[in-house]
Amino acid sequence: MIDRRRLLASAAAGAGLAALPHAAFAQVTEDVRLDSLLSRQFEEDLDKGPQGATSLGLDVGDRAGLRARLDDRSLAGAEVDRRRARLRLAELSTINADALSAEARLSYDILRFQREVAAEAAQFAWHTADSWRRTPYVVSQINGSYVTVPSYLDTTHPVRTASDADAFIERLSQFPAALDGDTERSRHHAGLGVVAPDFIIDKTIQQLTALRDQPGADQAMVRSLARRMGEAGLTGDHVARATALVDGPVRQALDRQIEEMRRQRAVATHDAGIGRLPDGPAYYALNLKAYTTTASTADEIHRLGLEQVAEIQSQADALLKAEGYSQGSVAERMAALRVEPRFVWPNTDEGRAGLLAFVNLEMNRIRDRMPEVFARVPTSEFLVQRVPPAIEAGAPGGYAQGGSLDGSRPGIYFINLKDTADWPRWTLKTLTYHEAAPGHLFEGALALQSGDLPLYRKTVGFSAYGEGWALYAERLADEMGFYADDPFGRIGYLESFLFRACRLVVDTGLHAKGWSREQAIRYMAENVGDPNEPEIDRYCSAPGQACSYKMGEIAITSLREDMRSRPGFDLKRFHSAVLDGGRMPLTVLERRVRAAFA
Repeated sequence: MIDRRRLLASAAAGAGLAALPHAAFAQVTEDVRLDSLLSRQFEEDLDKGPQGATSLGLDVGDRAGLRARLDDRSLAGAEVDRRRARLRLAELSTINADALSAEARLSYDILRFQREVAAEAAQFAWHTADSWRRTPYVVSQINGSYVTVPSYLDTTHPVRTASDADAFIERLSQFPAALDGDTERSRHHAGLGVVAPDFIIDKTIQQLTALRDQPGADQAMVRSLARRMGEAGLTGDHVARATALVDGPVRQALDRQIEEMRRQRAVATHDAGIGRLPDGPAYYALNLKAYTTTASTADEIHRLGLEQVAEIQSQADALLKAEGYSQGSVAERMAALRVEPRFVWPNTDEGRAGLLAFVNLEMNRIRDRMPEVFARVPTSEFLVQRVPPAIEAGAPGGYAQGGSLDGSRPGIYFINLKDTADWPRWTLKTLTYHEAAPGHLFEGALALQSGDLPLYRKTVGFSAYGEGWALYAERLADEMGFYADDPFGRIGYLESFLFRACRLVVDTGLHAKGWSREQAIRYMAENVGDPNEPEIDRYCSAPGQACSYKMGEIAITSLREDMRSRPGFDLKRFHSAVLDGGRMPLTVLERRVRAAFA
């Protein structure tokens, strides 16, 4: 069980409580009730989500058995989750929020938002929540256990002891059931009229087939097991058993999933947005609320995106002209810059190694300067790794995977190296600042290492906060002079901001204005110079998520500028106000920061 010493210390002894004035007594007791409720719900999440428990390093002691389990992905399990979501909100509603202390009220407001969104999502029988994805599609090019489990076993499941290796095999033996659970839910959702667009299913089948056809011995998760057992000096037949599982039961479950995807492909349409689905517009509105943590409508976000695109293009135009690029639109000039040989690594193993070395150097360079603008810096290690080749066709260009709670497992910044031409040199600094430091890995590690926060605050997540901070981190790097002697790197920074502004337009265009996939691709090509079809397909599979980046960054930057005029403003103090409370909805963040400078 989780340590209750902090809770007991705040509760004090019974005699001391009796001596308190009535209002103070009510506040202390309601704080204790809230902490007890949220701690219990957090513990329930650990027991129900063994993969998350391992990710946090909490699969120890009484929970050591969780290390040998995968999450339940069955239809029955999903129905339990829907009922649970409603119950948890009802439980939280029993708390008298007006009787809470300021810090407890912050916890209440943060978790209340999350519980409300989960309860609202429960009304959609086809809603699927998996990590950062909120989607109608259980299986897609970015979603499903076929995407997440191999990478999880490769990078997150520990292999330090013989029992770890045994647990790896046990988890791998449950992979077919996880696949079948996804297939079952996907089939059920199709019966409700929820089928992914044809182009999404085509890419999904392509990736499923690639995974199925790769021999077990060659799969990254099996090679990882062999390597880590060797490094730990472990012996046994685990690699042979893992290979047999992949070549046998896993492959057969993949066959069944491919068959179901082909069945759905026969009835799929080419319509990209979710407006065509039952209650699709209401679902999109909920996803915008969940992802942006604001009440902004699709129309408002679309208009803001158009304004941002025009503003950032004007800035990029001036920079490009200063470097001698004056012919054609901003998008055309950026497209030409992307393919200049001097900026592109060879699409070979040696080229990929050179690219990763460049990224590592940049990550270490900026981490060394973080004490200049932050009162606290993470102590944990950050790594850069290639996205596993088996899933890179549908994976994002880059993404971060947080480390463990105790820092023993480092945070990992994954970069998609399917084609090194996707990453000309002038784009990589900005990507590194976003994914590693001072972006995702930096922010996530600080949250986990915040000693005063309860676990349910350290581990909660909101896309607008996390992605908004990571985009703000790119701005901060520019302000710290990291592009001072690198004008093309600064063009890359502006391209990143332009890209995120285009996302506001494209995501709302697809899901609220009836845009086709081709129209979205054309808009990206005409405004940022990169059609980036995988990104468009990602927006189709995770409606609303692409809006969280710029909405979050705008909110954080605007809040900082508002605070500059307050007495005692200091950048380190501002960053502490934003980061030390952990992740939270933007409206709650604004209240916290304003109180810090009141």
